[in-house]
Amino acid sequence: MDIVFLWETFVSLLGTLPLTLELAATAILLGAGLALALALARLSGIFLLDWSARLYVFLFRGTPLLVQIFLIYYGLSQFPAVRHSFLWPVLREPYWCAVLALMLNTAAYASEIIRGGLLSVPHGQVEAARACGMPRFMIFRRVVLPLAIRQALPGYGNEMIAMVKATSLASIITLMEITGVAARIISESYRVIEVFVVAGALYLVLNFVLTRLVAALEHRLSPAQRRPLPLPSSAALSGETP
Repeated sequence: MDIVFLWETFVSLLGTLPLTLELAATAILLGAGLALALALARLSGIFLLDWSARLYVFLFRGTPLLVQIFLIYYGLSQFPAVRHSFLWPVLREPYWCAVLALMLNTAAYASEIIRGGLLSVPHGQVEAARACGMPRFMIFRRVVLPLAIRQALPGYGNEMIAMVKATSLASIITLMEITGVAARIISESYRVIEVFVVAGALYLVLNFVLTRLVAALEHRLSPAQRRPLPLPSSAALSGETP
């Protein structure tokens, strides 16, 4: 094993981390907002909103992300209306096409996770908030949403990990993130195993850090899972000295 080559590959791939993290973070943040809107549409009880959200989820969960990236990057440019619209300066850029595809894809999966979290909120909590005179928006912001986030966080953490790995598909539309640079190094050196071992290790480290962050946030939002304080002894309660 050539340690020098591995180190040079590691240094080259390390320079692509900002782009990979930027792709993942932007797609996850934008997708979270869209996912919340889709989940609320599913729970709205309005037929048009409900079935529009169902159709969206069905389409984006039922088709491969690779196909979605191709359709957005190569397909939209086939329409003159798109090329002459105000969106063209954005849609002609590979970066924003990748972000758009990742965002739309993750929103479909995350909306079901968020919907499950919202449905898991005990009805008694909502009724108690209403009894206190809270308006509907305040109930949602201060009672329903925090409890739903706590319940949905483990599943949403898995979706975030999937998005970090999905950024590797952005290399097919000329974005030089980790996988794109790895493919370029392989085409120059023909050393497939060493390059992909280093690339896989980088993804592994990224996802390990992400899982630890999600676990820490889950622990912070779940007081019941924390170690309880030791109860005082009966002698301490009675004021007796041992």
